[in-house]
Parts: sequence; structure tokens; C-alpha cells
Amino acid sequence: MRLIILDDTAAVADWAARFVLQRVTEFAPTAERRFVLGLPTGGTPLGMYKRLIQFYKEGRISFKYVTTFNMDEYVGLPRDHPESYHYYMWNEFFKHIDIEPSQAHVLDGNAPNLVDECTRFEKLIKEAGGVNLFIGGIGPDGHIAFNEPGSSLVSRTRAKTLAYDTLEANKRFFGNDISKVPRQALTVGVGTVMDAKEVMILITGSHKALALAKAVEEGVNHMWTVSAFQQHPQALFVCDEDATLELRVKTVKYFKVRDVILI
Repeated sequence: MRLIILDDTAAVADWAARFVLQRVTEFAPTAERRFVLGLPTGGTPLGMYKRLIQFYKEGRISFKYVTTFNMDEYVGLPRDHPESYHYYMWNEFFKHIDIEPSQAHVLDGNAPNLVDECTRFEKLIKEAGGVNLFIGGIGPDGHIAFNEPGSSLVSRTRAKTLAYDTLEANKRFFGNDISKVPRQALTVGVGTVMDAKEVMILITGSHKALALAKAVEEGVNHMWTVSAFQQHPQALFVCDEDATLELRVKTVKYFKVRDVILI
């Protein structure tokens, strides 16, 4: 596991975008050999998406031969609802780049059979050859996607009933009315993300400092699902200084000395 510690959220966004640029460029995808990218939503990756759009406009990267799989989606929200993750991805990223719409996969929270939809999603990932790079963010409680505390660390894509803390945290996106927050979501499992060849987790802000400390300094624990990535052979945590506030000084020093920015 690597831990990259940067000054602020802008630096994290830039580093992450350059890392994606590097990986896609090195892979040199073609129509017969596509690069497969796992993507998150939320506030944390927005800066990364903006930088990738900039790289695309500058002619430094193309997504023509990139296939994407998103982490999660609310159940019951129309695709064009401003808080659906389908809407988020198309407005914040996909419509600004040259990705083929058929290659941008987002779970369908309105599918008539949610179990079948989750099975279909896992099958699509397998048929694509697996994910080359899965990018994720975490919540203050260490959850990744909607794999909340107590989730199985070998879980697959499935429907989840959201915890009250998640509903409370997300009500700000629904006019501060908790009754409007969907009670269920579809999410990739921890095991789904663990299957990726490489994983990059973005962590910013002091409110996520405890989760980072649990993930880095303590053992694997299903109450902190992000800790599972200690066991991934190619896991990378990219964080800002604020997110390191709960880490021991010697831990911060160790990773700062060991991991110089490579890009």
C-alpha cells in the first residue's frame, strides 16, 4: 500500500488526474484492447474530473477506447434527477469527453429486478476483462461506495438499505429533507473493487482523518471497510494534509520520505 500526502484538495485532484493520464497513456488502449476504469461520484473526485476534461481538451488524453464502471446509484431516482449518479456523471464528466455512451456503465436504480441488474453489472465487468484502475472516495466512517460499516469485505454488487447516518449526511442534497433521501442504493461490493488490478482512493478533509488512520495504522476491520485495501497488492491512498491529522507523526514522516510524487 502506498500513501501519497499532498498539500490540499487541489493538489490531490491534480495528482489523481495525472495518475489516470499516465495509466491510460501507458496502456495505449485500442478498440480491441480497452482500458477499464472504475469511477466514483461525490465532492472529492470533482477536481480530478475537471483536470481530466482539461487534459482531454488539450489533446493529452482520449477516452474513445476507455470503458467505465461507476460505483453506485440510488434506487428509485429518475436518471435525470439532479441527485442521481447517472446525472452527476454525464453532467460533470462524460458529456465533456469523447467516451462512447455505450461504454459508460452506471447501475440502473430503476431496473425492474435489482438482483438481476447487479448480476448483469458484475458480468459486464468480467466480460470487459476486469477493471484496470478503480478510483474511489470514502465517507467519514470509512465506507467506500455504499459499503457501510459492517459490510462484508468480500461482497459483490448488490442492493443495500442505507444507514441512518448516511441518510442524515446526504439530506443536504435533498433540500435538508431526510424523507426525500432514497432508502436504498445499488453498490459495487468491496470484493468487486478488490478485484481491480489497481485501486486509488482519494481522501481529503479533516472530517475523514479518523477513517484514514483506521485504514492505514490499524488492522483490517469490516466496521471500516476502506481498511480492506491494506490487503490489495496495488492500493494507493492519495490524501491532503488535513486528512492526516489523526495519523501518528512517524507514520506521516515514513510515507512522505518513502513516496515522492512520481508524476
